[in-house]
Amino acid sequence: MLTQIITVIRRSNDTLLADAFGAAALMVLLVASLHLPTIG
Repeated sequence: MLTQIITVIRRSNDTLLADAFGAAALMVLLVASLHLPTIG
């Protein structure tokens, strides 16, 4: 099972990086939107 996980990570390295950036962007938007009522 560990070898399968390593193989998947090697094959999809570019998409994993893009997904990580997308997840980080979503978290930034979530935190920003939750703090909007306290700004105004």
